[in-house]
Amino acid sequence: MEKTAQYVLGIETSCDETAVAIVKDGKELIANVVASQIESHKRFGGVVPEIASRHHVEQVTVVLEETLNQANMSMDDIDAIAVTEGPGLVGALLVGVNAAKALAFAHQKPLVGVHHIAGHIYANRLEQEFEFPLLSLVVSGGHTELILMEGHGSFDVIGETRDDAAGEAYDKVARTLKLPYPGGPHIDQLAHQGEATIDFPRSWLEEGSFDFSFSGLKSSVINTLHNAKQKGITYKDEDIAASFQASVIDVLATKTYKAAKQYNVNQVIVAGGVAANKGLRERLNDQFSEEEGMSLLIPPLSLCTDNAAMIAAAGSIAYEQGHRAGWDLNGNPSLTLEKYARRSKASQ
Repeated sequence: MEKTAQYVLGIETSCDETAVAIVKDGKELIANVVASQIESHKRFGGVVPEIASRHHVEQVTVVLEETLNQANMSMDDIDAIAVTEGPGLVGALLVGVNAAKALAFAHQKPLVGVHHIAGHIYANRLEQEFEFPLLSLVVSGGHTELILMEGHGSFDVIGETRDDAAGEAYDKVARTLKLPYPGGPHIDQLAHQGEATIDFPRSWLEEGSFDFSFSGLKSSVINTLHNAKQKGITYKDEDIAASFQASVIDVLATKTYKAAKQYNVNQVIVAGGVAANKGLRERLNDQFSEEEGMSLLIPPLSLCTDNAAMIAAAGSIAYEQGHRAGWDLNGNPSLTLEKYARRSKASQ
């Protein structure tokens, strides 16, 4: 009997994007709608949780209807509903989780909870099939991690941030330079107009460690600007941005390369909002271009930032592996990838 196509609807509301998407067989994007809240939060210099939650309540049904219209489908065509259950802002998560539970109950569809970072990783599968074992560099606003995957649904965190994630450091340095929120794209743009004339520190940590630390770098940038102001020295914002970005990228790319060689992986993938950074993409492409038997996969810009296509893609694998959420599914702002992986394995 010929296998029929599997359609998973994904819902993502972990932070400041309300998103719904439909993915076919875990790899083909059918429809993907994102309602961004950047303009609402820009004047505050960051995401305000209460405002984010209210926007999700207003937008989630509208975005759902638009997604089904784009796909020319109805809920009868959907096989399962996947939703981000964590980590994220608890109020924002609850909007998506309860919307997903209501849909699943009303239409009698299986419900699947998805880890946000697993979603970022699986955004890459919408572009190219995974080649295990693989190493994923996850770089986003609140996460910087190196994750080894031996197979679908297997996540072994071999390196993580000990303080500020790369995205957080970008936002804080951007705020110091009086750049708009979100700061990452503005720093990246400025960096390509300047020169790395300042030797900001690289935090390599202990020998052999794949962990990250960007708090010291952030403080070094802030202190350099403060001391320069006191002494009447002027630095070009472009050079500050270029010097800061050079330090971040050097650490990210070097540790990723060393980990990929040590674990002898077949594929390196990049995931998360900072994966859209032009400088990081260029450095990694150069670093891995001549590595035989080791491919590099970076998603298109539209799949780097938060979206529901990635949740549907990750949810498709969880659904195939037999993972099901009950009606007690809740928003879990501190859900770890390790706990998510253990729970998914236990349900198989």
